[in-house]
Amino acid sequence: MGSGGGVGGILLDGSALLAAVDDEHGGASLGPGANHLLRKLRYSNIPTGISYGPGLSAHEVSLLESIAKLHSFDFFTMNTSFIDDTVNEIALAWPESRGRFLHVVSDCNKDVALKLSNHGWLIIILNIEGGGSSDNSSTIYIHKLEELPLTVFHLNRKAMGNDNVTVGYIMKPSREEDFAKRGSFPLNPTQNGLIFMPITFELPLSSQLQEIDIVLHKATDEIVSIEMSTSSECFDKITYTTGMHELERYIKHKSDICMIDPLDNIYAVLDRLKIQQILLGLENLNVEGRCKIRAPHFLKAIVFRAEDFNGLSVPLPVVVQEYVDHTSTLFKFYVLGDKVFHAVKKSTPNAESLIKLSEKNGLKPLLFDSLKSLPTAKEKQLTADHQQIDLELVTDAACWLRRMLDLTIFGFDVVIQENTGDHVIVDVNYLPSFKEVPDNVAIPAFWEAILSKYKSKKS
Repeated sequence: MGSGGGVGGILLDGSALLAAVDDEHGGASLGPGANHLLRKLRYSNIPTGISYGPGLSAHEVSLLESIAKLHSFDFFTMNTSFIDDTVNEIALAWPESRGRFLHVVSDCNKDVALKLSNHGWLIIILNIEGGGSSDNSSTIYIHKLEELPLTVFHLNRKAMGNDNVTVGYIMKPSREEDFAKRGSFPLNPTQNGLIFMPITFELPLSSQLQEIDIVLHKATDEIVSIEMSTSSECFDKITYTTGMHELERYIKHKSDICMIDPLDNIYAVLDRLKIQQILLGLENLNVEGRCKIRAPHFLKAIVFRAEDFNGLSVPLPVVVQEYVDHTSTLFKFYVLGDKVFHAVKKSTPNAESLIKLSEKNGLKPLLFDSLKSLPTAKEKQLTADHQQIDLELVTDAACWLRRMLDLTIFGFDVVIQENTGDHVIVDVNYLPSFKEVPDNVAIPAFWEAILSKYKSKKS
């Protein structure tokens, strides 16, 4: 076993992962919460393995082995008669570990696991029925697999002392996985002293938030509905999931918790009209002899008959935005605290090409989802060199936007208008993936942005 503080490795016994055997249909499957846990541990930066012992069927062993391969976990045989050999095998597999090893096992198989406690292991016993307790410092009971990341967090926090800052994060699983696979949310402390803890609405929030200093959220993942006011230019009401409402209420009564970013601050990027109005202020950054940066021209469309929009599936009211010819080149900018990054991407063709496409389609509107499929230009349409972007100008605009929106992490898209050279900000979004920025640059900047926000609030 490794020495030092925190958790050095996690061994998941098959009994904790597998569902109860269905004698009628046979086969094998993972139990409740198993997939959720496996996804989190895969990118936790903690060595992880799956073990199995006698008594499992061939189907169950095969399933466990395939799961281990899928998540790049180690796979070990757990035989009580040769427990020392197993311990040595694991130590050889995880030579760099500098913490205590955990064995997660179901209540029915705990006698096997308790032998590992003699080797300094900490035993985590899954007791779904809710019974059982232990005065033994080498044993902890949990009732759901979803509790394990929280348990690991507590062990790391206790071992590392109070010098670290705890970040609780909540977002939809697919987005969390996109961030986690890049190393954004390690369960072990980061170089700048952050410990990340996943927040789940499956467990009571109060117990999860007691030791959290910062909450990082993608609240837009938790929106149920948005009601627009016909008499105002702003949202009338945003309805979040029950869990998100509870989280917001808790933080409002806990002034010592920093939220990145407050929900009020992200409303502007959810409201197309509001963000367009804010972007009009870019005109104040323009100076003589320099490229111009601006918002796209827009109108708040007034429609007298709702049937005029039949077939468009467009929620009303609607903002009609200028389409800028931009040589099929899009510049994506990411603001992480006081750092600004950008990437160049292929984009939609110029209007002339789109008009021809529309004519082929019987002059019907061209429909596409900006978050999914875009009608991109073909390679032969990209022969003309795109105009050079004025990075100093756009960086100034990014700093201005950060002050205006009071956001810590956000992104925006810039296109350069043909002929005029105008730099046009066509979209702003909150907590983007910044996946085009290399991990070794983006992730430290991401962590530093979070820590800087926390320090600024505390000061």
